[in-house]
Amino acid sequence: MEKKKTKLGLFKRFLPYYKKYIWILIADLFCAALTTVCELVLPMIVREITNRATTDLASLTLDLVLKCGLFYLALRIIDTGANFYMATFGHIMGTKIETDMRHDLFAQYQRLSFSYYDNTKIGTLMSRITSDLFDVTEFAHHCPEEYFIAGIKLVASFIILCSINPILTLIVFATVPLALLTLLPFRRAMRQTFKENRVKVGEVNSQVEDSLLGIRVVKSFVNEDVEQKKFDKGNCEFLAIKKRSYFAMGGFQSCTRLFDGIIYIVVVVVGAIFLINKQIQASDYIAYLLYVTTLIASIRKIVEFTEQFQRGMTGIERFDEIMCLKPEIIDKENALPLENVKGDIEFKNVSFKYEAGNDLVLSNINIKINAGENIAIVGPSGGGKTTLCSLIPRFYEITDGDITVDGNSISDLTIKSLRENIGTVQQDVYLFSGSVKENIRYGKLDATDEEIEKASILAGAHEFISSLPNGYDTYVGERGVKLSGGQKQRISIARLFLKNPPILILDEATSSLDNESEYIVQKSLETLAKGRTTLTIAHRLTTIKNADRILVLTEKGIEEEGTHDELIAKNGVYTELYKLYSK
Repeated sequence: MEKKKTKLGLFKRFLPYYKKYIWILIADLFCAALTTVCELVLPMIVREITNRATTDLASLTLDLVLKCGLFYLALRIIDTGANFYMATFGHIMGTKIETDMRHDLFAQYQRLSFSYYDNTKIGTLMSRITSDLFDVTEFAHHCPEEYFIAGIKLVASFIILCSINPILTLIVFATVPLALLTLLPFRRAMRQTFKENRVKVGEVNSQVEDSLLGIRVVKSFVNEDVEQKKFDKGNCEFLAIKKRSYFAMGGFQSCTRLFDGIIYIVVVVVGAIFLINKQIQASDYIAYLLYVTTLIASIRKIVEFTEQFQRGMTGIERFDEIMCLKPEIIDKENALPLENVKGDIEFKNVSFKYEAGNDLVLSNINIKINAGENIAIVGPSGGGKTTLCSLIPRFYEITDGDITVDGNSISDLTIKSLRENIGTVQQDVYLFSGSVKENIRYGKLDATDEEIEKASILAGAHEFISSLPNGYDTYVGERGVKLSGGQKQRISIARLFLKNPPILILDEATSSLDNESEYIVQKSLETLAKGRTTLTIAHRLTTIKNADRILVLTEKGIEEEGTHDELIAKNGVYTELYKLYSK
């Protein structure tokens, strides 16, 4: 397990995102410096006027007062412009950084292998790419700005206050380390609870997504109350974490207010004693109080920002956790593109297991498939048929052995070129939310309307598409909910006709369809398979009787091989399966 990163490590991950916007950041910090100057000048003006009023009243002229007033008004106008830049362009910079991070996170999602998604809830990933990064906008803008302003105020105030009375300044600043030590446990608690909060939000999102996607099952079994109880349990756990986070925030803010009061009372009491003993002038005393007020206001603002800081750091930490994941399947350094594909496929002593320590799903598999051959793979459920076919496009990495396409090891080929030449039709068809045309065009993004229509005709889908309310522009609903299983399957086949891959994998493509839909789709698949190397996984064995070769895959490996008639004559495993599924 990777060691948890320190704040410095997280900052190193985050800092490169400022690079594109460095001039906006510099301008923002320059504006922050201007606003700080305005706050630091006012006590000096008050001190000067008070000093003249108490020591040399004749020197306090109307002309001097007006000049001071005009000077400060000019500073305030500059402050207004600087604040406008910070409030607009500073926030826009933060939003752009958030957008860049979301882009990189989504790109990382695209890189991660199937095995990652097998063990991760989509709702938690949605939480990371949405709510986790929302707080980064404020963090990206305010973190450098607030700490830069606080740094200027602390240093400038310390220097100015030391010039007024160094002893009183040292007494006041001696309370700051004590305050920081007291607040540190609360900051740690805030960061921990904010992270737990994000994790729980992801879990709640996953539960909601799972329930809503299965809403038809929920309603058909009248289990609305069960789903409500499941949601309420997660919701209450989320409430408990929120309570803990507010206790941490409450303790942090309360202790800060306490130290505010302590600093004030130290300045008032000790400053008054110095005043009595003539160790400080009245004008200096007033200026001191004004500077301390400015200093405390700055500290209070940092405290208020601390909550946002911790939320931002939590978002960055969870972002970093995903970005640090290494995709299991990547191209070799000198990987070659797969070109001019014939479709010869060979499994050489291939073994596979999903995770280290688990039992082998496939062991020592040897298969040779010739270009254009139609191979059917049958066997009992859980025998590894789908897994076997998933290894060809490298959806999973084989544990041992080798798989070749046209004599090239798939590990030596670029993943993109390999998958471009392989088409898959699955039992569970996924259609994206959009129109029929958009879903078919997914097979070839630059396809013309004519090409889409031609592919639909070949897939036996044109007739039913034309009868839809808006034809090819008809909205299919989320996951194609507005279409029947057979219609969705034919759209997926049209999508593959557009892609036109030389290698085809049909994974129980008709097993969930009614007889009429199965017949139509089966005809479409036969048209699609012509001239292509085809691997068909089937439970309904009547659909693969005409396959060139049938492989019987069991936990022992390829137990039988031959044509339908040859296997029936053997009266072995295939015969038993055929009798079972033909009943």
